[in-house]
Amino acid sequence: MFHRVDLPEMVDLPAVAHGVSDTRLASVLSQGKVRVSTVEHLMSALAGLGIDNIHVDLTAEEVPIMDGSAGTFVYLLRSAGIVEQNAPKKFLRILETVEVREGEGDRAKWARLEPHDGFALSFSIDFHHPAISATSNFAEIDFATHSYTREIARARTFGFVNEVEALRSAGLARGGSLDNAIVMDEYRVLNNDGLRYDDEFVKHKILDAIGDLYLIGKPLVARYVACKSGHALNNQLARAVLERQSAWEIVTYEDAALVPKALRNEWQLA
Repeated sequence: MFHRVDLPEMVDLPAVAHGVSDTRLASVLSQGKVRVSTVEHLMSALAGLGIDNIHVDLTAEEVPIMDGSAGTFVYLLRSAGIVEQNAPKKFLRILETVEVREGEGDRAKWARLEPHDGFALSFSIDFHHPAISATSNFAEIDFATHSYTREIARARTFGFVNEVEALRSAGLARGGSLDNAIVMDEYRVLNNDGLRYDDEFVKHKILDAIGDLYLIGKPLVARYVACKSGHALNNQLARAVLERQSAWEIVTYEDAALVPKALRNEWQLA
């Protein structure tokens, strides 16, 4: 739950997929005319750390961009401490494949959730830019064997010099600079320190997807597969899942030994 505490009267904005009102440059939650923008990186950090009960107070419309990744949120949340509650965690397990699609042929973009005993994601990107094309355009992460903290959390958002002004004019990334994004001109990455991962571009898309899908409201027991997806398709997918009630069930694991490895805190905190 997000709370805008900077207003004359506090406004609550539930972190739910149907509360998303804008996905053009980031995922934006709205309650009437009140907005909270760029929620995806914080939501991704919460999902990655297994936090499913939290209140977030904000004194501005945009969640701070930090360094453009979820890494700072992970550090601060772990530093504050994560409390285990005396109740079984509830998961949303996908029973039927749900897919959303936009466009046809080579221009098609799509994303789907399919049954899987754990949590895994695979993502393909296709950007016609030399700096991005020089890196891997595909990544697959299965949290039974991979670490969110080590392998996903520090992947930064990316964009082009000519997009920075567009973001600012939209009221987003107000602190946007080389300190909190991978910025490129027509040919190369402008950040002096280069990339944090060899496949940082596609890994940031996975980071975003984790955050967008966490607006479903529960940790997922599923596999996410996507090609050129973004905030809009991710939100469409989340809504499509919730609307097709035959496609999922809520489950708990009373016996810790039965919890799939990908859903245990070991992968989240490693």
